Amino acid sequence: MDTGERKARVAWVSVISNTVLVILKLAVGLLIGSVSVLSEAIHSGMDLLAAVIALFAVKAAAKPADKTHPFGHGKVENVSGTVEAILIFLAAGWIVYEAVRKLIHPQALETPGWGVAVMLLSAVVNVVVSQQLFRVGRETNSVALLADAWHLRTDVYTSAGVTGSLAIIWVGESVFAGVHFDWLDPVAAVAIALLILRAAYRLTVQSARDLLDVSLPADEQQLIHEHIAGLCPAVRSFHDLRTRRVGNTRFVEFHMLVDARMSVEESHRLTDEIADSIEQHYPNTSVTIHIEPCRGDCNKQCSASCLLNEQQRGQVREANGISGSKPRLSD
Repeated sequence: MDTGERKARVAWVSVISNTVLVILKLAVGLLIGSVSVLSEAIHSGMDLLAAVIALFAVKAAAKPADKTHPFGHGKVENVSGTVEAILIFLAAGWIVYEAVRKLIHPQALETPGWGVAVMLLSAVVNVVVSQQLFRVGRETNSVALLADAWHLRTDVYTSAGVTGSLAIIWVGESVFAGVHFDWLDPVAAVAIALLILRAAYRLTVQSARDLLDVSLPADEQQLIHEHIAGLCPAVRSFHDLRTRRVGNTRFVEFHMLVDARMSVEESHRLTDEIADSIEQHYPNTSVTIHIEPCRGDCNKQCSASCLLNEQQRGQVREANGISGSKPRLSD
């Protein structure tokens, strides 16, 4: 099974599971009159919409590059993640509104045991599905699947919170006759909304950063530095390293200095070796390298990233007929 099929299959699992949970939560929430269960139904509805968006995104992102989209369609996943985050914000606002309304006009819950049962079922299902989404999302660097996974993982925590509040209401009113704990239901709903807002903020940052072509994380850039430096002295220096991510594809480009007398064939072999080395650690990476000649007459930019020691620099300057013990640091 290729990467696209794996991503689509796990996205379909999320769509189906969320559809079932939305139906069950709505039915139970309306049956017992619980705003926290109904808020969880809305939360799962957002999860369902997010799962549908993720399914569309992974299918669209899997399309190969074409004349209109020469860098591929990977950013569809980032756009979908941002849309999902906006939907979460809206869902959280609705939950808070309903919870406050329930606090002002409290209503007694009927048979809260049904709510406990459906929330426990929801938590178990979402643990299983979110684990699959996280695993495939991380293995394929899929922003859309990871966003969907965070949706479901948040649902696990909120389901646990609602289960606890309903259990307290259920047991408390059985043990303490005449004492009402119904206020716990809207309070739990507000707590759910706060958790949802936190997840939405994290998702917004994660999805939107790649839309702005933010550089790869520092640890990934450091590994790229090490791959380039590992081919010294064939590679003498490099500069203008630029990186970004589009969906699950990384783009890396930089200028590399080699012996001015190196043949085109040899320099091409060297660039292929570096690209292959980087792609072994980060699959699906596009590496673009601009070759420049090194004669030992360094400018400031070149000298700052030079990979040669002082003896090697002297040998390069001597071979190119440049006098003086140190290079000329011209702009």
